[in-house]
Amino acid sequence: MTTKPFRNTTYDELVIGATAKIERVCRADDMLLFAHASGNLNPLMLPSSNSLDDCHAIAPSLWVGSLVSAVLGNLLPGAGTLYLAQNFRFGARVSCGDALTVEVRCTEKRERPVALFDVRVTKSDGAIACEGVAEVAAPLEPIETFPEDLPPMLLGRHENFAQLIRRATGLPPLATAVVCPDDQNSLGGALLSAEYGLIAPILVGERASIQKAAEAAGVDLSPYKIVEAADDQEACARAVELVVRGEAQALMKGNVHSDALLAAVVKKEGGLRGPRRITHVFAMDAPALDRLLFVSDAAVNIAPDLTTKVDIVQNAIDLARACGVETPKVGVLSAVETVNPAIPSTLDAAILSKMAERGQIIGGIVDGPLAMDNAVDIGAARTKGISSLVAGHADILIAPNLEAGNLLAKELTFVAHAEAAGLVLGAKVPIMLTSRADNDRARLGSSALAQLYRYWRKTGKPHGSAKPLAQAAE
Repeated sequence: MTTKPFRNTTYDELVIGATAKIERVCRADDMLLFAHASGNLNPLMLPSSNSLDDCHAIAPSLWVGSLVSAVLGNLLPGAGTLYLAQNFRFGARVSCGDALTVEVRCTEKRERPVALFDVRVTKSDGAIACEGVAEVAAPLEPIETFPEDLPPMLLGRHENFAQLIRRATGLPPLATAVVCPDDQNSLGGALLSAEYGLIAPILVGERASIQKAAEAAGVDLSPYKIVEAADDQEACARAVELVVRGEAQALMKGNVHSDALLAAVVKKEGGLRGPRRITHVFAMDAPALDRLLFVSDAAVNIAPDLTTKVDIVQNAIDLARACGVETPKVGVLSAVETVNPAIPSTLDAAILSKMAERGQIIGGIVDGPLAMDNAVDIGAARTKGISSLVAGHADILIAPNLEAGNLLAKELTFVAHAEAAGLVLGAKVPIMLTSRADNDRARLGSSALAQLYRYWRKTGKPHGSAKPLAQAAE
């Protein structure tokens, strides 16, 4: 909050010809909020996508006109102003992404405190979206106000996921062995990823079951290769064989248990073990955050020791960098933010932090122990007197064990309405590992993660915009 207050213009101070204006961009969320507030559900005015790029809805005319009240109430005459009457004539239509200039000009002062203003909303190309005359009761007494933000309002928008998928487009599709895609979610997610050009699916499993799922979903499988397998175990083995033979560049988990797929991956003979421990990373897009939040490990390592945690941290840093986070900030979580020998996770966190300082973990800034609140909320960090580059700004959260990580990821998904994508790292190829209950979007996001990670491993740089995801829309 600024220390300099803003003062209104009283009726006695108001002069004819005085002007004020603001600039505003029309966004999809504006239309959704207006629909909720007004009850206007005209489909022409409802965005059908999370992304501004894909929104073609027309802004309600009264939403456009309502912008005038922001100038009258905030700038001229300012605080204390009351509407008496308003007329509008609407012209050019406003759509998502249009930049608008909202202007008012005092044209007449009537009997105290009444004043008239010409009002106009203009698009960036000069077209007039609306114009009219406002009759207001101007304030009679000076009022000083401090500009401050409105309380946050949670909308179920996932723009970070949309940016993630856009970032991955343009790369050649990954030949991906999809293991047991014999239900609507797993088959639909694989085919949706194929529609976006992220993967070229090879469907591995019982042909009859896969075809039954396709018929239920009303999709045609003729463009896709199917590799027959009698049961889940054989499907996992055949999918791994496709990678070993170079016919597939990634794996995607379908309607099969994670442990069955990972058992085939970690086999000493004919498996896909890499130089590091195999770990899992969730990429979470929570509506309340302006960035992706990476959570690890919530799916593979049950009670990781310190050596395993080193690989968990390094793999998560690598994935975040592949997604465009230049220097990921890693918060190593525990129940408290101070080292306590009675809580082993605080000792591991402190050691991991020091190892990063000494170059044993590279590419990110690691700090811990941190509690969940002060890892992601700067206010909580300040209240507890924590001064850190990570506290309040963590991009990556490292859980002390699988139970804590899984609870955190599920709470973000089902309570905070985050979208989640998951990737297993440390194997020879990326493995898209999601819950069997996850929807198509989870597998689409996981396919984008796999694309970006593979590109980063090959080139040493992220694909697409050099800006972090949280900045890419600016």
